[in-house]
Amino acid sequence: MRRLTRKKALTLVKELDAFPKVPESYVESTASGGTVSLIAFTVMAVLAFLEFFVYRNTWMKYEYEVDKDFSSKLKINVDITVAMRCQYIGADVLDLAETMVASDGLKYEPVNFELSPQQRLWQMTLLHIQERLRVEHSLQDLLFKAAIKGSPPMLTADLFILHRSIPHPRGHAHLAALVSHDSFNFSHRIDHLSFGEAIPGIISPLDGTEKVSADSNHMFQYFITIVPTKLNTYKVSAETHQYSVTEQERVINHAAGSHGVSGIFMKYDISSLMVKVTETHMPLWQFLIRLCGIIGGIFSTTGMIHSLVGFLVDVICCRFQMGIYKPLNVSIHFCFIQPVV
Repeated sequence: MRRLTRKKALTLVKELDAFPKVPESYVESTASGGTVSLIAFTVMAVLAFLEFFVYRNTWMKYEYEVDKDFSSKLKINVDITVAMRCQYIGADVLDLAETMVASDGLKYEPVNFELSPQQRLWQMTLLHIQERLRVEHSLQDLLFKAAIKGSPPMLTADLFILHRSIPHPRGHAHLAALVSHDSFNFSHRIDHLSFGEAIPGIISPLDGTEKVSADSNHMFQYFITIVPTKLNTYKVSAETHQYSVTEQERVINHAAGSHGVSGIFMKYDISSLMVKVTETHMPLWQFLIRLCGIIGGIFSTTGMIHSLVGFLVDVICCRFQMGIYKPLNVSIHFCFIQPVV
């Protein structure tokens, strides 16, 4: 009874076979079919190889949400060189109520404002990267992927470094001179300016910016909009800040109606939106589905193309030459019989 049950089960399974096998005696191998098969296997191998590289690659996913963090403190990282002596410079950070938030913790180092050939080459390279970032936005994804967890290297050409944690509300930072206006020279170079946790490999919009002024009474203004950013990649996970900047500069001349105070002013405003940047990877199941689609699609497409081309060749080159479709010449003879009177 068990054997009969198994035979019935096998018979039922065979009847449900959706892929019937064609006997080999009914299959005819041709040179054209072998050529098409060889081309199909080659294309499948190439596309599968390229698809594997796509599977290994990662991309950045951007998500936006409201920033609900009101208690954290914002860290400002400044590395700037000014063409004046250190004892003539004063720097501080104020909030919107003009309350001084940070004035100590600044490191002043006397250096030469002019760069060496190697430093100038590095600055020109940095400016070129900044220019390409404004055009090719996808380059920012590469910088995020290349970010490294750790402290950034310190530069040697610094007039002063501001590395300070300040409260989160909006405010501004400025540099002011402590000497007479005849000695003013606010020509400066921003080697680095970032907010939040400093991440090596991330290039900020003002990095490498250099401003040279021929006038002693000059005002430089930077209006900065800061966007809180959570960065999660396979190399680093950090909470940092991106920013956009608008620059303005003018000569202070009270006689001409251009009023103000000489100096370098950076006014920052924090956005209420937060950006989450996450490095994502293609799942394995999606890769397998895409691979099956490639193989099945090529098999079906090449089979249909081969059948269509074979049919056209058979019709055009064979049947018309053999005269199958030539019209028959039929001659009809009419016989008229006249009656005899």
